[in-house]
Amino acid sequence: MRSRTAIDRLIARREVDLREKTLWRILYETCARAEELLQLNIEDLDLAGRCARVKSKGAKPRTRRRGAAHHGHVLETVYWDAGTARLLPPADPRPHPRPGIRHPSPPRTGKYLVDRDLCPDTGLARLSYDQARDLLDAATATDGPGTGWDLHELRHSGLTHLGESGASLFELMAKSRHRKAENLRRYFKLSPQAMRELASFIGPGASRTH
Repeated sequence: MRSRTAIDRLIARREVDLREKTLWRILYETCARAEELLQLNIEDLDLAGRCARVKSKGAKPRTRRRGAAHHGHVLETVYWDAGTARLLPPADPRPHPRPGIRHPSPPRTGKYLVDRDLCPDTGLARLSYDQARDLLDAATATDGPGTGWDLHELRHSGLTHLGESGASLFELMAKSRHRKAENLRRYFKLSPQAMRELASFIGPGASRTH
């Protein structure tokens, strides 16, 4: 888990490209999985509402009423805050089917790409998970390649900080979209102040109900 200060300092670094800053910040604020966010295009983002609908891990295909499989998948909504909003482009009513949250990367040799993964303006390809992982590692490594942060740490840190701030277990489940509560217990940590307030509920001065 990384501290809020460490994450803020990383994203504030001037030598880091805006594309990476945006990805890292939105990973932290949405507590979404990197694979989910890397599949988004600019037009998939509700910039005014600060949210986007993603195909989540293990998402099942939609089914018609008669049981026939549909090509789409059930989508879930993730939300970000002002830190991400400041890095994203301003809302534009014109459609821009460009892959990736910000500027796409060069195509990967030998990788089969569909039209959705290519920018119609530049021909550049969507940032892959491996590329995103390597960029974060390179920016945070302290002792050579492989010693830096992992993409999942941003999701983990976001959930941990929410838990420390007093978010309930149900709120953490809604934010992370975990299906089982036991997978979130490690994030469910109350701050010392929250623990003091909790203890006051049963202290001598607490009101009694019968």
